[in-house]
Amino acid sequence: MLAITTASAAGLNVDKSQFDETPDGKKVTRYQLTNRNGMQVSLIDFGARIQALKVPNKNGDLADVVLGFNDVSGYINKNKYMGATIGRYANRIANGEFKLNGKTYELPVNNGPNSLHGGNQGFDQQLWQAQVIKPTDAVGVEFSYLSPDGEMGYPGNLVVTVRYTLDNDNNLRIHYSAVSDKDTVINLTNHAYFNLEGAGSGKVLSDIAMINADKFSPIDQTLIPLGEARSVQGTPFDFTQPTAFGKHSGDKTKQLLRAESKQGGFDHNWILNTDGNLDELAARVVDPEAGRTLEVYTTEPGVQVYLSNFLRGKFAGKNDKTYNHWGAFTMETQHYPDSPNHPSFPSTQLQAGEKFSSTTIYKFLPQ
Repeated sequence: MLAITTASAAGLNVDKSQFDETPDGKKVTRYQLTNRNGMQVSLIDFGARIQALKVPNKNGDLADVVLGFNDVSGYINKNKYMGATIGRYANRIANGEFKLNGKTYELPVNNGPNSLHGGNQGFDQQLWQAQVIKPTDAVGVEFSYLSPDGEMGYPGNLVVTVRYTLDNDNNLRIHYSAVSDKDTVINLTNHAYFNLEGAGSGKVLSDIAMINADKFSPIDQTLIPLGEARSVQGTPFDFTQPTAFGKHSGDKTKQLLRAESKQGGFDHNWILNTDGNLDELAARVVDPEAGRTLEVYTTEPGVQVYLSNFLRGKFAGKNDKTYNHWGAFTMETQHYPDSPNHPSFPSTQLQAGEKFSSTTIYKFLPQ
C-alpha cells in the first residue's frame, strides 16, 4: 500500500500507509503525523495506539522515545499494552467485579485475582475505525470504536472516540469522549512506555521527575488501592521537587516491594493537585543525558506511574532493541484504580446518554 500524504498548514502533515494485518487478515493502517520541528507521531488503528514517537533533543536530533513493535504480533504476543488506548477500565478492578445500581458485574480476571485494563480483550486488542482530521493549527487522527453491551462484562453499548492531534509547539493532545446507552463505568488512558533517551537505550533511573501531587494511593499485595490518600512527605513517593526515579525506586519498603517483589519499584497512583485544570502542570520528566523533557497536562485526577518493573529483556522491540527492566516509565493519566469499589474515590460512573470527556497533553521540549 502506497503512502498517502495530506498537507496541512505551516508544515503539519499526515502520511497514511499499511502497517500490517491482524491474524484474521484485516488490514492495520499507520498514520504518521509530522510538524515543522521534525517531530513524528506514528499511530495505528490496532488498539488506537502510539506505535512510534520521534522527538528532537536540544541539538535537533530525533529519537523514537516510546517502546513498541514493528508488527501486530508483538502487540498480541509480547506486550499488549504498549502505546495503546486502554479501556473500558484502565488499571485494576479488585476480584474482577463491581456493583452498579445494585447489580454485580463480573469481569475477566487477568492479573492475579483482579481484572486489568479492561480484560484480556480490552480496547488495546480491537481494530478501531479511523479518519484524518485537520483542526486549526494542528493535524491528527480520530479513532472510534463501538464496545457492545456485555463486552468483557461491562454494561451498555459504548461509543468511544480518541482524537490524537499534533501542533507545531510539540504538543501531542489526546482527547477521549464516550457515550453509553446504559449506566456503566469508564476509565480511559494511554499506555505509552517512555524512554526519553530512545526506546531500548537502557534504564530510566537517572531521569529527573516532578509529580504535582502531595498524596498517593497505597496498595495491597495485589496492587489494589487500600482506599486511603497517603501523604508523599518523607516517602519514596515524594516527587514534589525534581528527583531521580532511581533515588528510591529500589528501596525495600513495603509499598515498593508490593509493586516489584524482588527489587522494589513504582506502580502506583499519584493524586494530582491540579483539580482537573488542563493548564496546570501535572508532571515533568527530564532526561539530562538525552536533552529531552516531557511535560504532562491533564483533566484527570490521577496519574499511574509505572517503572516497567516487569520488563525483563525477554523480547526485542522495534529495530531489534531489547527492552530492559526499568527501561521505561509510564504517565497514565486516569481516574484511580478500583474506583467502582471505593465510593470515596472520584466517580467513574457514566450515566446513560451523558457524555464522557477527558484530555491529556504530552508536551516535548528540548532540555
